[in-house]
Amino acid sequence: MPGVTPPTTVRSPLRLYGRSGELAVLDTLLTRLRRGDGGALALTAPPGTGRTALLDHAVAAHRPRGPVLHTVAVPAERWVPHSGVHALLCGAPAGAFDRGPVEGAGDGASRGAPGPGDLDHVLRDGLAPLALLGVLRRLGAERPLLVCVDDADLWDPDSRAALVFAARRLGPGSRVAVLIGSGDEGAVAGLPALRLGPLDDDAAAALLDRLTGCGADADRGDPVVRAELVREAAGNPRLLTDLTARLTPDQLAGRTPLPHPLPGADDVLAAHAARLGHLPADTRTLLLIAAAAHEHEAEGAGADLTLVRRAAASAAVSDVALVHRAAVSDVAPVCRAAVSDVTPHSPGGTDGALQLVGDRVHFREPLMRRALLHRAPPHRRRAVHDLLAGLLGPGFASLVQRACAAPGPDALLAGALEAAAADRPHAERAAALARAAALTPDEAARAARYTAAAEQTRLAGDPGRARALLARAGTRPGHAAAHHVRGLLALGDGPAPDAHEILLDAARLLAPHDPGRARDALLGAAEAAWAAGDALGYLDALTRIPAAAAGPDLAHYRDGMCAVLRGRLGEGHALLRRCLASATRSHDPETLLRAGAAGLVLGDLDAACRAGARALAAVRASGADALLPQALEHLAYAELRAGRHARARAHALDGLRAARRTGRPNAAAPLHAVLALAASVESGTRECAAHADAALAGAAPHGLVQATTLATWAQARADLAAGRPAEAAARLEPLVGPGPRRGHFATRMLAVPCYVEASVLSGRRAVRGGGADPVAEAVAEFAVWASRTTDPQVPAQLARCRALLAPAGEVAGRYGEALAHHGRAGGDFEQARTRLLFGSWLRRRRRTREAREPLRDALVGFERCGAAAWAARAGGELRAAGEAVEAPGPSGAAAPLAALTPQQQRIARCVAEGATNREVALRLSVSTRTVDHHLRNVFAALGVRSRTELAGLLRTGPEDPYGPPGLQDRDEKEAAHP
Repeated sequence: MPGVTPPTTVRSPLRLYGRSGELAVLDTLLTRLRRGDGGALALTAPPGTGRTALLDHAVAAHRPRGPVLHTVAVPAERWVPHSGVHALLCGAPAGAFDRGPVEGAGDGASRGAPGPGDLDHVLRDGLAPLALLGVLRRLGAERPLLVCVDDADLWDPDSRAALVFAARRLGPGSRVAVLIGSGDEGAVAGLPALRLGPLDDDAAAALLDRLTGCGADADRGDPVVRAELVREAAGNPRLLTDLTARLTPDQLAGRTPLPHPLPGADDVLAAHAARLGHLPADTRTLLLIAAAAHEHEAEGAGADLTLVRRAAASAAVSDVALVHRAAVSDVAPVCRAAVSDVTPHSPGGTDGALQLVGDRVHFREPLMRRALLHRAPPHRRRAVHDLLAGLLGPGFASLVQRACAAPGPDALLAGALEAAAADRPHAERAAALARAAALTPDEAARAARYTAAAEQTRLAGDPGRARALLARAGTRPGHAAAHHVRGLLALGDGPAPDAHEILLDAARLLAPHDPGRARDALLGAAEAAWAAGDALGYLDALTRIPAAAAGPDLAHYRDGMCAVLRGRLGEGHALLRRCLASATRSHDPETLLRAGAAGLVLGDLDAACRAGARALAAVRASGADALLPQALEHLAYAELRAGRHARARAHALDGLRAARRTGRPNAAAPLHAVLALAASVESGTRECAAHADAALAGAAPHGLVQATTLATWAQARADLAAGRPAEAAARLEPLVGPGPRRGHFATRMLAVPCYVEASVLSGRRAVRGGGADPVAEAVAEFAVWASRTTDPQVPAQLARCRALLAPAGEVAGRYGEALAHHGRAGGDFEQARTRLLFGSWLRRRRRTREAREPLRDALVGFERCGAAAWAARAGGELRAAGEAVEAPGPSGAAAPLAALTPQQQRIARCVAEGATNREVALRLSVSTRTVDHHLRNVFAALGVRSRTELAGLLRTGPEDPYGPPGLQDRDEKEAAHP
């Protein structure tokens, strides 16, 4: 036993992963102890969750600063009276009992007879709880004392009662802190308790990195192996450590298959099972029945209470009344130790292994259920499964229990189980297929069933588990179905071009014997090509689908998309409209998703939104969680195109959560892009930049060109809202022009109106070699695209682009044409943008009275659709036109700006951002002399002497409440300097 004398060398403890909150609680307790205030805390957790490591951390942290009494319970002594207290006090320093009597001790101590024998005398006569309290107070009188007891639930009852009694009374001023580790909350009832939960996946992955020696930048090994280890460990750090230690380097790297089941779980599962070893035989039987009754249920659903009772009665358990809700004291002793009520602590103080929620029985700790099944003798476990199978009668549940009871391969049982699982939800069907595969003696049939289980697991939204099942299927060459599943998994989280090639190859292998699956593989290849921006690959995949394998809905979609991409617009649009019409009668998620895509290509945004909403409902009804991120992405994008930015944002956020939950990062990137586009309207540059950066970070390594195009467009639109047209034009020029960085074939045209606006306002209409005007070329291409779509906003956007390029005498007419189109199409945001540009042009022509009406309408339109940054820009233009517009109240950096004119505010903000006078002049399209003049007045008004002081002054508060710099062009330059 360690004494209280601190060692001369202190070793830093191992890093504890995922326990920052618990460490903070411990550090607070120790800080209070060093200040002279005691206290008590119980750490409760099942075996292997890191409770001992946390207690060791506290001991190591306090030992250099004060004495420590530290002991761990010995299970073999749990029935020896006062053995726990004896072990604890044996660590006290020599002479601790030589300074007078101990308060509350027996006769010898109360007579005040000091001597080294006092402790033995007290322990021999029975140490009262009050005596332990006196001993601890005496030991802490000189220096703050930390008492640390681990596995207190394994102490003898007398010692545990004395320790808890003393701990409750060691509060402020006692200079003693008590830390108690226990696997049973009931053993430390009445003390402040901190229950350790399992590690989350991020913390488990970080621990796995340390166990395998992988740094942040190192090769982290095979992702399938990592996912399987994290899943199998269930957040238990000790179990993860043991599992990893039993695998070879080749197995960790994925070069050789993982064994099944994974070795290394015996010690942790034995520790869980040992906690039940002292229970009566009937109680242990009841727990085993409850554990076995979970096997045919969906994960997390618990076991049926009635079935458990019937099985317990058939097994001759003496009393099967699990919980009496009115009075727990009436619960039979055999079950009171096994079951607690819905509340964490029952009134009787028993912290049971089971918990009732309604009529379902749940294990409080999932590993306890695994431990019971793993540690039970095989013949006893099989008998319980056979008993449950007989009680359940014919059906799927009975077959699962029979499969659990099977002593070896059974081809007939495997076939029956596979057939019965055909109509089950994806997760249950996957589990049943995996069981059937384990029972299958034939190697080829076993591989086919593992592959089918992997496919169902993928649909259930667990790609890591799906890959592990594929690995168990083996790597036989030419296994077309496994190749198909592998390609679909790559479509969710791998490079899109790779997924495209894998799925094409799978379709070739599947075509001779499974045309339906070959068709699905080709549709997956087409989806991968679309995400990668590969128009030719998309066409190639669709045209490979034979007519015999395509029903009418798919045939209309296939032929319509091919016709549109090949320029046969009339034919293509007619076919896509048939696809939309026929989808109204469908409830198939895939058919509805294709209908939504057809609506977007046609420009029928309302139809696209309706199809997207129905597809989302169908996906949720089917339980195909793998399709949920895609359905939410399609719906969010359709709503965004329709101008419903708030709805688009809500659905995209929901989709982002689904993509993370189901392990589909390739769906997360376009969802981030949709959120960036919504933010470029509603929230401004900061939120837009965050989502755009996330989209680009996910899209770049996986070749997701569509997500890249949308994210870049969002950044440019935010730049325009902030009055940075030059930056916007620089972002968009590679996307809309020719070259290797050209944007996605189906979405790049959407960014052309922004590109034209940014290029004209920034003066970036540079002529390429040969005399071509890139902006005019972009408008000409946009006009061709506009003729192919029925999107109601496109004619107005085309007229707006032509107005920006028109000679001065034609500008007003072009803007009038655009506004007329907007009047027919609706849509607040795009109409307000046109009015803003028109009003700004009028103002710069010194037609301020005429400019106020379109600018006022633009401001109202932006406010109506929640476009805050754009409303601020319109408000700045309206004030510059001489109309009083209420601005946000000055605060922080906004207060000094309130004293400046709108033009001075724009120049001050640009200079504070680091722009030179020439750059400011280019941005605002004024002369450098104008910038110099205004900047001198800004310095005088704000009382600053340098650009650095100006930047520091404006950096102390929020962004300019009067909005970003307004729109300027050469007309104002000419008017200011005739």
